[in-house]
Order: sequence, then structure tokens, then C-alpha cells
Amino acid sequence: MVDIGKDGRTWLLTGPTSGYALRLTERDELLQLHWGPRVTLADAEALAARPEPQYWPFESELDGREEYPVEGGPRFVRPALSVRTQERRGTEWRFEEYETDGEELRLRFTDAGLAITLHYRMRPATDVVERWVTLGNQGDRSLELLRADSATWTLPERDGWRLSQLHGRWAAESQLVRTDLTYGEKIIGSRRGHTGHQHLPWVALDAEGATEERGEVYGCALGWSGSWRISVAQLPDGRVQITGGAGYDDSGLLRLEPGESFTTPVFAGLWSDGGFGGASRAWHAYQRAYVIPGAEQDRPVLFNSWEATTFDISEDQQRALARRAAAMGVELFVVDDGWFGTRTSDRSGLGDWTPNPDRFPAGLKPLADDVHALGMQFGIWVEPEMVNPDSELYRAHPDWIQYQPGRKRTEFRNQLVLNLARDDVQQYLWEQLDNLLSSAPIDYVKWDFNRCFTDAGWPGEAYPQRLWVDHVHALYALLDRLRAAHPHVAFESCSGGGGRIDLGILGRTDQVWTSDNTDPLDRLSIQHGFSQLHPARVMAAWVTDSPNTQLNGRVSSLRFRFVSAMAGVLGIGGDLTEWTDEELAEAHEWVTLYKEIRPVVQRGDLYRLRAPEGGLSAVQYTYGDETVVLAWLQAQRFGEPVAPVRLRGLDRGAAYRNVETGEVHRGAVLEHHGLHTGLRGDLDATVLRLRRI
Repeated sequence: MVDIGKDGRTWLLTGPTSGYALRLTERDELLQLHWGPRVTLADAEALAARPEPQYWPFESELDGREEYPVEGGPRFVRPALSVRTQERRGTEWRFEEYETDGEELRLRFTDAGLAITLHYRMRPATDVVERWVTLGNQGDRSLELLRADSATWTLPERDGWRLSQLHGRWAAESQLVRTDLTYGEKIIGSRRGHTGHQHLPWVALDAEGATEERGEVYGCALGWSGSWRISVAQLPDGRVQITGGAGYDDSGLLRLEPGESFTTPVFAGLWSDGGFGGASRAWHAYQRAYVIPGAEQDRPVLFNSWEATTFDISEDQQRALARRAAAMGVELFVVDDGWFGTRTSDRSGLGDWTPNPDRFPAGLKPLADDVHALGMQFGIWVEPEMVNPDSELYRAHPDWIQYQPGRKRTEFRNQLVLNLARDDVQQYLWEQLDNLLSSAPIDYVKWDFNRCFTDAGWPGEAYPQRLWVDHVHALYALLDRLRAAHPHVAFESCSGGGGRIDLGILGRTDQVWTSDNTDPLDRLSIQHGFSQLHPARVMAAWVTDSPNTQLNGRVSSLRFRFVSAMAGVLGIGGDLTEWTDEELAEAHEWVTLYKEIRPVVQRGDLYRLRAPEGGLSAVQYTYGDETVVLAWLQAQRFGEPVAPVRLRGLDRGAAYRNVETGEVHRGAVLEHHGLHTGLRGDLDATVLRLRRI
């Protein structure tokens, strides 16, 4: 809902518990008035009528107050918009008009042929504010967008702030860290051409010691799957601003020719007074309602062949795995890398998306038909944005990759990056993938992206910087086109694990591969960080072999591995031909249990009961009358009894029955005194189910 002041220069967006207000001064300065708990329009106008604060010499009266600071004029903060023309750089805008359309507010400004529209939207039943900007060249000369951020967020004045962020690397993604914010700028981002394993594009700030369930938390998340940057700045007077958008630096985002326009990605913001847990649940609900396609449909239990077979694939071998997976209760069978071209290792075949004739002489259809006959869906792995030098595609079109003329073509994993900004590359990939999805009954595509941009050049292109932006737009367009042509096909964003996870890619895929690290203990901290922003509904997690062969050789029980993976979208990636009959039977029981609790895990509200910091950790999901608790014990010390876990979000006056034991507990007792898990020893885990009666 958008309320407008009588003079048409004060605007208030209101959600279920929060409000966002801004004001345009008589000098066309756009100031933020309020971001926090719900207020009335009269409250916002009272804030606008307050006298302006006093400023020290050498400081700007606009810094730390402006809604979207541009370059130029009396400003010293990092500009959200930096524009260069042949005559000048910077912006000196004037207000034109505002428009409202349901829950969206649009504020229009102009400056010497540049049209600037600031967009605001709060969708129904959510406190998330979506912000983005549209820039149009209405002049007769080209102009450069050196920087065009999606939004600047201004926080209220407080004595001190604490910053939360998610950092990491390959196989150690989404590690949560909280530190005191100090004066100056803290910058996170990616200059790698994709979202990156190193940071998720999200920050949260609290000022008064917020806990998991109490206190004010401000969060911002960017919906962009290319290079990006978020800057958190504490200014000299203590004010804090968060600015973010596409691109990492200010060397040039793209050039706008006369008549062209550019729309930034959404940079979303959320205020919550329910602590970090309340903020997470609000983010999760928003994504399930407005971001993730088909989020009301629970994701199936899958089996993926990679760790069982690597590149050594044959049709009969996949059938043998499929029979064991089906007997276990798996619902989706995915053939990973090695089914196409000359792909017998990572040195060849990328770019040639037709089945290997020696391994699949009649194509994928016979195997897909057999998988369907076993009662499962059929999926495949692809990496369309990449090419091996040893491939038919590269030999035919060596100019289709990103490269700098006269420079070495850097290879990672023996592969190069296709220049997806080119129309001919886009058309080729569309034809290849459309033909592939039409050639067999394929239900699922695992879309990988296994290397960063390095030599991101485009010979012959007058402004090669556009490659960075146009690659992402072309990726989105290709996914959108494939989903429209094959609406029954689900897509997963993989990217070497957590290398491309953001609100932009989640709007076009059904789930993400959280990390290549499948060690069940390591996964607890990865999943803990991931859950700060994203819901379990998209978090793919696998049960793989023990000892863990990929990273650390850790030995863990099937119980611990399953309960760890059941915190998200359950998958299995071990070599089932090596599992004993006892292991297969136990796995069937775990899969059956997961299917029973799946609606609660994938649709329910998440409560992080105990963080995975050693010892006992636990999460809770509540959906309607059903509550599920997953608990893990890393190690029991000195034989001491394991403390009970205190539940949250229950009806304190209601009674809850333990589904397994029949015991009845009161909601108030469960919240204050907790529930005993029965865990003991090392690497133990359990699933507890409660039903309100």
C-alpha cells in the first residue's frame, strides 16, 4: 500500500509490520524519512517537518540523508549513480512526476536527456521493500553509466551497529560472521562474472544486540547473478548507508545510445523486530510467495550419479543405479556429467550437447523411459555457458568465447567461457538445449557454471564492458525461454556448489546446489548461514558415502548423514552399488520419513534453536499443526547429559503429541523447559515430530 501526502511530495509504503517513508524537498532533494515499524502518513509528515540537523564545516547536509545519492553537487558519499557524457560527468536532476500502480511507487527525474525512474514496491503480506532504477537516454548522444546501483538504504541513528555477512570459498560457502561496524566503508562483492562462492549478496545490521528471536534487524539482498558490489558505510557523523547493485567497480557498467534504457536488478530491504530468526522467516516467506517459481510444490527426493560414477558413464550402469534408487523411494534420477559429446574427462566435450553415441547409442530416451517406468522423473547435467577447447563447438567457433586479442586464453578446469552476450551464441544454446529437452522425456536440468570470468573481452565491440551485464541478461532470457517452451522441466542452479545463489537466479530456478561439500558435519554450518536469507525449499542437500571421499575422509553414520540432509531438499549421491542390503533398507526408512515431514520442512517456518558451534545444534520447522525438530550432536563431553532443546513459535496454551512415542507436552513447557533429544556419543542425530492436539 502506498500513501501520498497532500502536496504530492511525501510517500509512505506500508507492510504488515513495517513502513518506509520518503520526502522530496522543495530543492528536489529526495530524503529518507523512516524505515522501521509501521507509522501513519501523519507521522511521516511530522518527521518531514522536523528542523534540519546541524552540520560540521566541511561536511555535506545531504550525506547520510539522501535516498539515492548521485555524483556531483555537495555530496561526498559513494554515489549510487555516476554518469559521463562527452561534456561532463555527474547528475543534477529535477523532479518530473510520481506514479502509483497498486503496491508500486515510481518517482521520475530528468537531467539533460537522462530519464531516471526510482521504483519502490511492497508486495501484499510482506515487509520486504523492493527497489530498482530505470535509466533512459532521451538525448541525441550516447552516455556512459559508470555506476548505476539499485538502491541506497539509510539506517536510523543509533549508538553503534553490528554487521552480519556470509563469506566463504568453494566447499566452505555461507559462513556467517558478525562484527562491529566501524567508520569507513565495508565492501563485499564479486568481480568474477557470477555471484561467487566468496560472498552471498546479503547483509544484515543490528544496533542494540539483537538475538535470534528479539531485537531490530535490517537486511538487504541483491537479485543479480553477475558481478556485484554492496558497500556498507559508516559516515563521519555516525550515520550508516548501504549501497548496492550490479558490477563491482566504477570503470563502466555500459553505454546507453539514444533511445536505449537500462533497468537495474532489484535490491530488496527488510526491517524486522523479531531478531535474526524473525528476519529469516520474513525473507523465506517473501521468496516462497514472490521469487521462487512453483514454490507451493514440494521438491522431490533425487539421486545424482556424479559421486557414484564420475565420468565413467554407461547406459547399463545408470540403469543399475536407477533400480536401486527407485527401490529406496527416490523420485528423481539425475545423470550427471559425462553423457554427451566426447566427455570422458573434464578435458573435452563441453559445448557439444548431444548424447555420446558409444555410451547412449539411441540417445537418452531409452534410459529416460526406463527411469520413468521405475516411477521416477529423469534429469540431466549441463554446463551451457562453457566450452572445452577440445570440442566441436570451439573448433568451429573459436571467436565465440570471452577473450582479449593478443592475450593468452586462460583456462580453468580446461574450459573457457562462452560470450553469451553475442546473439549467435544465444541462438546456438537455445537450439541445442531446446532440441535436447525435446529429444527425450527430461524432467530436470542441473545447470552448472564451473569457472569465473578471467579474460572478459569482446574483440570488435566498441564498449566491451557490456559483456558483463549482457551475459546475465542473456542467461535469464535463455532460462525464461526454456521454461516457457518446456514448462514441465525443473531447473537447478549449481555453479560448482554455491557459486550462483541470489534472488535473481532463484526467480528462474526451482532449487540450488548449496555446496559441493557434502560432509554432513561441515554442511551444518553451511546450511546455518544459508538459512539466514534463503528457505529450505531451495536448499539441495545430499547423502553421500562414508568415509567422505571428496574432502576430509570423515566417517559418519547413515543416520547422521540423512538427518543433516533432511534440513533441505533431500538428495542422495553415493555409489548405491556399494551399499549393503542393510544400508539400503535403512536408507529407505529415512526417505520414507523425509517424505512425511517434507511439507513441514519445505513450507514451514524455520526456527534455529541452537547454532552449529560444537556440541548440540538443532533447527525446528512449524507448518500448521505440525512441528519437526532436527537435532545433531557433534560430540558428548565427559559423559554429561545432553541439554534439552527449547522450542519456539508454538501455541503456549496448546498440547503437542510426540508422533513417535505418543507423549503429550504442553506448548509453554516445550518453550521454557525444552524437549530431550536422546542424543549421545559422537555424530549422533535425530528427528522429532510433534502434532498439536
